[in-house]
Amino acid sequence: MKNKLAGVSLLILLVVLACNRNITYDRFTGFTQGTTYSIAFGNNGKYDPQKIKAEIEKILQDFDMSLSLYKDSSVISKVNRNEEVRIDNYFREVFLKSAEIYKMTSGAFDPTVGPLVKAWGFGPDARKTFNAGSLDSLLKLVGLDKIRINDETVIKSDPRLTLDFNAIAQGYAVDVIYDYLDTKGLNEYLVEIGGEVRVRGDKGGAFWKIGIDRPEDNNFIPGTDLQAVISLKDRALATSGNYRKFYVENGIKYSHTIDPKTGYPVMSTLLSATILADNCALADGIATACMVMGKEKSISFLQDNPQFDAFLIYSDEKGNFQTWTTPGFEKYISEP
Repeated sequence: MKNKLAGVSLLILLVVLACNRNITYDRFTGFTQGTTYSIAFGNNGKYDPQKIKAEIEKILQDFDMSLSLYKDSSVISKVNRNEEVRIDNYFREVFLKSAEIYKMTSGAFDPTVGPLVKAWGFGPDARKTFNAGSLDSLLKLVGLDKIRINDETVIKSDPRLTLDFNAIAQGYAVDVIYDYLDTKGLNEYLVEIGGEVRVRGDKGGAFWKIGIDRPEDNNFIPGTDLQAVISLKDRALATSGNYRKFYVENGIKYSHTIDPKTGYPVMSTLLSATILADNCALADGIATACMVMGKEKSISFLQDNPQFDAFLIYSDEKGNFQTWTTPGFEKYISEP
């Protein structure tokens, strides 16, 4: 599965022109979860953007104290160390959403894949320790069906099992902030965290514009080379890709997307998957699962699950970029 901190592949194109002169569009940005966030909303003069920003940053701080692996005192860190801890609503909701996607994708999306990711050198210490002899023991520590929630407690079949919601946390955080803005009575806004996006309404009669980066190796600066531009209203969008996090060893390119079933990095022609869904956590998880499944299995999955719209970028036998879209996605897309 992907390392979310390295999988950002979107540029938000915030050109805000209001048809209603009584509405202005405010925007502010900040940092969270090792990446950036961006909020834009239509303001009829009733809202103080700085107050909203302060409230959002408090929510994001609380979110980190639940789900950040980089905070020793977070709920998930304590769960992974098997300490006595009561889970909160953030942890519960992201676990249940992960379990839903895990089942839907037949295990392609699996937040227990961390030991394999670390062994292949994509963990925080970025040091490869994997060898074929250790595969069976590593696979025993993978499988979300080996963990369950009982009231406010996490139950593991093996205490060595750990959780990493990195592949869904940013999408879920988008949903949390989206719901907060809804409670404020706003009806035109965009929430983006690390490239994952959810929008409500439009912006003065025009759709929100989202840019999708061309999946070139080492294309590190979002927006410098776009593959397409997406027009959105009342939907969530997430993208996962293999082109920004990899290493080459003995002439072999190893992707950071690990297949939870085989234990090996995915070798596929699929370069990136952009998913549209009703919420961003779901879009985020399905995008990750597509990168694990590869092109053909992803297409089959998406044809069987028409609730998702998708835009896949893959390389053909000559190394040229090609695209595949669901019928529903085509109405959103335009050339950059």
